[in-house]
Amino acid sequence: MSVLVDTPLWSLAYRRKQGRLNPEESDATAVLAKLISGKRARIIGPIRQEILSGIAEPHSFNRLRELLRAFDDEPLHMDDYEVAAQSAHRCRSVGIATTSVDMLICAVAIRRKWTVYTTDRDFHRYSRALTFEVFQNL
Repeated sequence: MSVLVDTPLWSLAYRRKQGRLNPEESDATAVLAKLISGKRARIIGPIRQEILSGIAEPHSFNRLRELLRAFDDEPLHMDDYEVAAQSAHRCRSVGIATTSVDMLICAVAIRRKWTVYTTDRDFHRYSRALTFEVFQNL
């Protein structure tokens, strides 16, 4: 099964120095490495943009851009955006605040029956209102 990897995990793996990760973060990057080696890790363009937008220094930006180019973006379709909008409405109707990118991530996971790998606790709240799962470490 494919796993849509959210921005915080890519950031831990490719932006942070491994020696500065706490044990939980080290475990998370090890899981990501297993997902990558098993060809299960997936990314979408908005996640790629979020990761790269956080880097102002040109050398670091170019290095990370090259690392991420090993992963093709999952193509997004009109239905993904429509499901994202419906998901936002559903979450808000039960009192859960959302962001556009988070809802797009949820929509991609819902439509493709993928799980979402993230350290962002908001996704646990979203998953109570929507039909996708948050990936649990291996």
